[in-house]
Amino acid sequence: MSKITDLETLVSILAPARKLGQTIALANGAFDLLHVGHVRYLQGAKKLADLLVVAVNSDASVRRLKGPGRPVFPELERAEIVAALRAVDYVLLFGEDDVRGVIRRLRPDLQVKGSDYTPESVPERDEVCAYGGRVAIAGDPKDHSTSKILESLAGDD
Repeated sequence: MSKITDLETLVSILAPARKLGQTIALANGAFDLLHVGHVRYLQGAKKLADLLVVAVNSDASVRRLKGPGRPVFPELERAEIVAALRAVDYVLLFGEDDVRGVIRRLRPDLQVKGSDYTPESVPERDEVCAYGGRVAIAGDPKDHSTSKILESLAGDD
């Protein structure tokens, strides 16, 4: 069975896990040019729950959020790379600019963001708290950035 699935299939996959009392964490991002910061973020998120779902931004949403020239890699390749990580249980693609719609449908126990956020600054905090979920921060300090890597590569011409 592939780790990459759509939202509605994932809802039905997770239902038995919920009945068994397993906790579900949701992490999200573009994951363009996967780097050690991404890996540490997802490993940290996995430590907080039984199952880790990662929502990967579609190509269109990455372009809207990050600008022209992004993403570097297409959405299906980014999803496949994220799915290959041991810490990740399931991956889905989403096309919105934020993950609120995914949160409304999945209702994860935890919404996990990277260390560039605080629990109070998580944009989807209100959505998660509305049904009794909670937000958490995982990963190491924000010392790694795809944008900075790309800037560095562009400067090496």
